Amino acid sequence: MSTAILTGPPVPGSSLEGDLRSLGFDVRVSPGAEETAALIAAAPAADRVAVVDTRFVGHVHALRLALTDPRFPAAAVPGALTARPEARGALTRALAGAATGPAGAGVLPDTLAGALADSGTAVHHPELGSLVATVPGDDGSREEAVAAVAAVDDEAVRLRSAVKARDGFFTTYGVSPYSRYIARWCARRGLTPNQVTTASLFTALIAAGCAATGTRGGYVAAGVLLIVSFVLDCTDGQLARYSLQYSTMGAWLDATFDRAKEYAYYAGLALGAARGGDDVWALALGAMVLQTCRHVVDFSFNEANHDAVANTSPTAALSGRLDSVGWTVWVRRMIVLPIGERWAMIAVLTALTTPRIVFWALLIGCGFAACYTTAGRLLRSVTRKAVRTDRAAQALADLADSGPLAGAVARVTAPLARRLPALAAPVIALLGAVAVTATAALADFGSPWPLAAAAVYVLTSGIAVARPLKGALDWLVPPFFRAAEYGTVLALAARADAPGALPAAFGLVAAVAYHHYDTVYRIRGGTGAPPRWLVRVIGGHEGRVLAVTLLAALVAAPDFRWALTALAAAVALVVLVESVRFWVSSGAPAVHDEGELA
Repeated sequence: MSTAILTGPPVPGSSLEGDLRSLGFDVRVSPGAEETAALIAAAPAADRVAVVDTRFVGHVHALRLALTDPRFPAAAVPGALTARPEARGALTRALAGAATGPAGAGVLPDTLAGALADSGTAVHHPELGSLVATVPGDDGSREEAVAAVAAVDDEAVRLRSAVKARDGFFTTYGVSPYSRYIARWCARRGLTPNQVTTASLFTALIAAGCAATGTRGGYVAAGVLLIVSFVLDCTDGQLARYSLQYSTMGAWLDATFDRAKEYAYYAGLALGAARGGDDVWALALGAMVLQTCRHVVDFSFNEANHDAVANTSPTAALSGRLDSVGWTVWVRRMIVLPIGERWAMIAVLTALTTPRIVFWALLIGCGFAACYTTAGRLLRSVTRKAVRTDRAAQALADLADSGPLAGAVARVTAPLARRLPALAAPVIALLGAVAVTATAALADFGSPWPLAAAAVYVLTSGIAVARPLKGALDWLVPPFFRAAEYGTVLALAARADAPGALPAAFGLVAAVAYHHYDTVYRIRGGTGAPPRWLVRVIGGHEGRVLAVTLLAALVAAPDFRWALTALAAAVALVVLVESVRFWVSSGAPAVHDEGELA
């Protein structure tokens, strides 16, 4: 249990002690800084502690936001301060300084918050909006503060704040108006976001199973269940924000299950179509490749410009002006076919049409969205005057997923790469990607030409990352690598024209894509990319491309599916074991990812 220490003389009629107990705090009373320091020292070292002025007047949700959010080592609102174990040492030192200061000077929690900030400890100050949090100095001010508290519905604010501030049109108007109440229902029954996230996954898997039946009834049930899964997917984040239940496990589940649900549903549709005599595995794999590459474009661009200096451009300014007009905001969000609109389209088309139509709609819609967003980012990049940091360059290098072969080439060619033009990295990466994917698509299965093209791809991949990726368009390098790897696997499986080759290729791309998504969310959490040994063990993108083309050259077409299946199983085993180890460890970030629109 966390400990809250009330400082100062008691205030008759105050509900503060009860409010703190309702938030899970064991309440202690202290007359001053010295006694507060003693109480903090007596609290278990692994516990959160809070210091609250007895004169505090405010909403319970304001206290909840300040005192119970697990993402921040220290947080404060006027009159209340909290410190997690990692910030308790700094709090103790701040209390020692306060104890030597003038007796009764100021509001102790506010003094401590200032001292923590001055000492270099980050203190989070939550956005309160219309919520009240204050320490009135006299009876008149206290009456005004109490009236201000009564004038604002604490629960209504809490419900509104549970909804993500920026979301798609379908999610905002078709799901969130009622899913927030489902989130509150879950909170009042003690359900956790992780349980809701898991329920969403199971619902989507059942939907995929229904789609795999290949019957019209199965397709209708699959469409309905996919929408239910999406509602639960919205609910888990709203429940986390409503009850501030952020966790390391929640970060991992929420970050990866969306993709697992969507791609499992693709597989279900492909299985259902096969039952009806229509082989759409190439379309299913193409849809997954397109969607994954589209996400990599988003991730790479954002990381490249995350902390860029002088990060402005005329295109960005125009985008900001368009966002100031209400209807253009929704049009632009819908054009990119975000997850809400995309899943709604998939669900409706599944129920009413065929899997082939579903996949063609996905390919056309996501293809247009990818062209729109990528074109905008290209314009921003070429018109933006920005200095990109070492952190951004390292993030792009991590997203590139270069293995030992590309690393060796990069070390050898580094002197040459430094003399190449600014656009050399993305151009060389693109040329290598086109060479290997086009050769795999055009050459006969079993031909040595894809293997030769893969060897060239190893060279171009190493040269592309031989110098820091700080150029205006260097963020394109990771997407080009992803398109090359996934596209080569798709092309070779299609050229094999053997039963089971495309489903096996789907499994291999899914396993590798999980590794790439896992890399993204580790970087977002501030803990850096997966360990280098993992990248070396699974070969890096260029090593896997070389391995797949070598297998295609050595293995007969009917046996190619078994080779791909074995490779997929090996990659999945290593990647999943390391991912689970990381995300359930204490070193993983305690966040609940807000997610991207796509």
